[in-house]
Amino acid sequence: MIKHVLPVVALLCSLGAAQAQEKIYLYPNQPDLHIGGRNKIADAPYIEHFSAPHKNGAAVLICPGGGYAVVVDTYEGKEIADFFTSKGYDAIVLHYRVNDEAQTGSRYPAAYNDVTTAMRIVKSKAAAWGFDPEKTGVIGFSAGGHLASCLATMQQPANPQAANALEKWSTRPAFAILMYPVITMKAPYKHAGSTNMLLGPDPAPGMTDSLSTNERVTAQTPPTMLVHATDDKVVPVENSLMFYEALKKNGVKATLHIYDHGGHGFGLGKKDPVLQSWPELCIGWLQSLGMP
Repeated sequence: MIKHVLPVVALLCSLGAAQAQEKIYLYPNQPDLHIGGRNKIADAPYIEHFSAPHKNGAAVLICPGGGYAVVVDTYEGKEIADFFTSKGYDAIVLHYRVNDEAQTGSRYPAAYNDVTTAMRIVKSKAAAWGFDPEKTGVIGFSAGGHLASCLATMQQPANPQAANALEKWSTRPAFAILMYPVITMKAPYKHAGSTNMLLGPDPAPGMTDSLSTNERVTAQTPPTMLVHATDDKVVPVENSLMFYEALKKNGVKATLHIYDHGGHGFGLGKKDPVLQSWPELCIGWLQSLGMP
């Protein structure tokens, strides 16, 4: 009988590990904020913390995609968290503010404020959650890749004298993983939908340049891994190529994986024997960085 009980217990434990341990609102004093977007999410922006059952001391903030109109928190959110926690990384899924076709939602800088606030919250809780704040990175998918690249290239330094305790933490991630990311806001390679949702139909002068993150890379940008497919018809592969070139120009440690197929939005690539190689390649790359 015991032989049958133990596998059941193990299964229940593994299922429990896949559940979010904690939900934290980014702005607890501003409950009137809404994620909004195409799905009209009434909830305020928040993070979900998924704790690794066997911690390795590192963590990753996950920015799902969705064209800045929705937050795809399934195959670019919770499934990604499940993978990383199985490898020892605590995972935190960000539910950030987005826009809609009627332009009644949130434009820049709302999502940027959400991702920077989220990183500071995560770092502030690292000791309690059991990982190193200086080994906390970011992964982003599609428009979430753009948001992750903003976090990597538009850093806010720590202010030890700040009255706000969160501002005592830098927003700089230890590493960035950009999955088929939106990078440029300019033709011919921009993703028009993301640009429209983020900046509106008539962006202020200079905003498309300012938020084309390949133009913001410096030597302070963290080590970055990019993954894209050549046949991506939604976000052209040139987005990743331009960001990689900028990283190389600035002497930033970078790796680039271009698949000859996959299209857009393949997540973990579980149904494809080639695409499903990227998660393990990612873990090997993180280990080469000392993460852990």
